[in-house]
Amino acid sequence: MLKYQTIPVTPFQQNCSLIWDDQTLQAAVVDPGGDLDVLLAAIQRLGLKLEQIWITHGHVDHASGTAELAERLGGLPIIGPHPADQFWIDGLPAAAAAYGFPPARVFKPTRWLADGDTVTLGAHTLQVRHCPGHTPGHVVFYSPEIKRAFVGDVLFAGSIGRTDFPQGNHDDLIASITERLWPMGNDTVFIPGHGPESTFGRERQTNPYVHDR
Repeated sequence: MLKYQTIPVTPFQQNCSLIWDDQTLQAAVVDPGGDLDVLLAAIQRLGLKLEQIWITHGHVDHASGTAELAERLGGLPIIGPHPADQFWIDGLPAAAAAYGFPPARVFKPTRWLADGDTVTLGAHTLQVRHCPGHTPGHVVFYSPEIKRAFVGDVLFAGSIGRTDFPQGNHDDLIASITERLWPMGNDTVFIPGHGPESTFGRERQTNPYVHDR
């Protein structure tokens, strides 16, 4: 079975997630935005074999540790985001300096992702959905097996992602949530980029931005 642990990193308390196969301990990390020593200590403590880096989008708090982590672990493959976020990745060094992050490097994903793609971890397959709006190249990782979705900054418990950044689009974001997240099912638990987990069903009832009423 897939298991996961969420570790808040960076001054922005970004939810970085470790996902692993509980039999083989093969693991992926979602959005290593920083605090790499904290992440590596958790990986060692859990006995995991980190094999992949998955990126939801190119914002500094989600992606600034990517190049260094890949390099420190011998050239790990970097999977995602969608190529529309290339300009955010290119801007990582400037964004890190502007927000007081440690120096960040530009990286080139080993594999870009598109809507309908899949990623594999051992014997497990997760679905990829392209969910633009917060950024144009944002992607989401969904495991039907454990009914979990790693949604980055598309949706939060009680809120939605900001759309006032370059190439953000409010209408696109609402469409991404209602057309690409809701069909995953009301009982699906989502792990947002910041803050606590929730379910799509709960947000459909209570989230002031996207509730069904």
